[in-house]
Amino acid sequence: MSNSYKYIDPDYTYTDPKTGLLKNLQNIKDPDVLLFVESGVVTKRLQFLYENPLKINGTDSLFEIHKYLFQDIYVWAGKKRIVEIGKDGKQFFPTSHFDNAFRYIEQLISEFKKIPKDNKRNLAEKLAEILDNVNYLHPFREGNGRTQREFLRLLALEKGLTLNLNPPDNISVYERYMKGTIESDVNTLTELIFELINTKNK
Repeated sequence: MSNSYKYIDPDYTYTDPKTGLLKNLQNIKDPDVLLFVESGVVTKRLQFLYENPLKINGTDSLFEIHKYLFQDIYVWAGKKRIVEIGKDGKQFFPTSHFDNAFRYIEQLISEFKKIPKDNKRNLAEKLAEILDNVNYLHPFREGNGRTQREFLRLLALEKGLTLNLNPPDNISVYERYMKGTIESDVNTLTELIFELINTKNK
């Protein structure tokens, strides 16, 4: 959770007004403990998805993934955010126009599914476009990055490809991923994804 994020939430929909922490199912009041517990439960859930992958059925699968990953910690897991979010002075997609955004992303997913499995360049380009739009949409109050990376991994998997946008101890991948998503740099994301996708069981 970055301090550079800003949220318009005057009613404290998601946070405890006393601690400023996200309200959570385990009633944790310490930020370090919340970070530790959240990371632990999500990592365990991600491991399960690696072993039991979901089939991507359009944008509904974004909500399915988010709910699965965060169900142990947040009551709003799998639900669209109802507050506005900005980061480093840039506003994410306004909630009032979510329906239009989801329709557009559905179209991108449909286009991706039509690309031949052996056309890695086109697959990488379309995955980068999907990632850029999902990141700008930022549909959840928390957990967008982890959800969208898993969403892309599962999309690639349907083409018989592996894609890990969060490899351990690889600062270069992390920095390029952050640059691409923060700056909406689709070219950077395309090159990164193209380098990372491999044929499954290679």
